[in-house]
Amino acid sequence: MEAFIPIPPEWTNQAIHAHKFCCPNCKASSNDAEKVWLNRRSPVITEERRRKWQEFYNCNCGCVWWAWSSDRPPTDLSKQDNHPT
Repeated sequence: MEAFIPIPPEWTNQAIHAHKFCCPNCKASSNDAEKVWLNRRSPVITEERRRKWQEFYNCNCGCVWWAWSSDRPPTDLSKQDNHPT
């Protein structure tokens, strides 16, 4: 899986910073990205002593964007029904 390779893939070179955690071009969610890469080799330490890192996304629309992991909106896994009935 490309998301966890230590060296950044070539496609990340054209990434732009998204200030909201979605594609700045078409507003698609990070879940809709065709490719993902997490820059876990260079974390940033916040004032609260928490780590954050860059997450890179190659969107379906062709836009390559990145955002801080700390900007990711919370997910409510209790709303997902993954259990067959």
